[in-house]
Amino acid sequence: MTNAYTFVDGTAPDVRDAALVVMFTGWIDASGAAGAAMATLETECNARTIATFDGDTFIDYRARRPTMELRDGVNTKLTWPDIELKLGHDLDGKAVLLLTGPEPDMAWRRFASEVAALGVTLGVRRMVALGAYPFASPHTRPARLSVSAPSADLVASLHLQKNSVDVPAGVASVLEHAFHDAGIESLGLWVQVPHYIATMAYPAATVSLLAGLGEYGGVRVDGAGPRQETAIQRERLDELVAGNDDHREMVRQLETVYDSVENHPSSDRQFTDAEIPTGDELAAELEQYLRDQNEG
Repeated sequence: MTNAYTFVDGTAPDVRDAALVVMFTGWIDASGAAGAAMATLETECNARTIATFDGDTFIDYRARRPTMELRDGVNTKLTWPDIELKLGHDLDGKAVLLLTGPEPDMAWRRFASEVAALGVTLGVRRMVALGAYPFASPHTRPARLSVSAPSADLVASLHLQKNSVDVPAGVASVLEHAFHDAGIESLGLWVQVPHYIATMAYPAATVSLLAGLGEYGGVRVDGAGPRQETAIQRERLDELVAGNDDHREMVRQLETVYDSVENHPSSDRQFTDAEIPTGDELAAELEQYLRDQNEG
């Protein structure tokens, strides 16, 4: 038994052939799309916590302080930020493991090793990490998914965007390698969020992540809430864009490049920095518009 985590019931539950979905707060998650996807999974899979990881080992409490509940001068309790492993079941009755909470602040290699070993113990068949990043794409098209994985064969087998870039890694990337080394398929599933919406909720991206999770992770949920929110937001966005010639032209440019990539997957056509519409004005107007709508 390791001291890196503790099972809530004292022993590991009987789990077989489960998918493990990973999403940590504090890392790249444009519009909170991945966090919303994880919240949907927790609710629809009726997930319950089966294990918690030792915060003193993996969390810097100066960066992520516990919340003190103060009532009439009485320090009634402290709520600590926890990394938790949860267990639920999807619409098909398949076991789903959810690893969520704040991204560890330290001991990443030990954390990844412990999680991968636990995955082997619990019979995990595939690990899927969720993320979202801002991209020059239009809200009038489906939110595209891209992939990261240590296995070139696995990447080649998936009909998803493949990017080439050097960027700082999150702990989910470390987990990809740890699971791969343990003989378990692992991948990161990333959704592109229109850059002019990246600071506000964008349920369409959550819908794409959930759909991708169903196709590439074998986890099926309904996702009715995000789908309904997507329809409402799309109507508001279209209404706002229609009222401004500059906004319409910006979206048209984004659509042109998006469609070019979709119609010619091998094309590397992208905007140059000078060509990318910033969307700052639209983002500001959209935020104000949504505030006015909510107040109304």
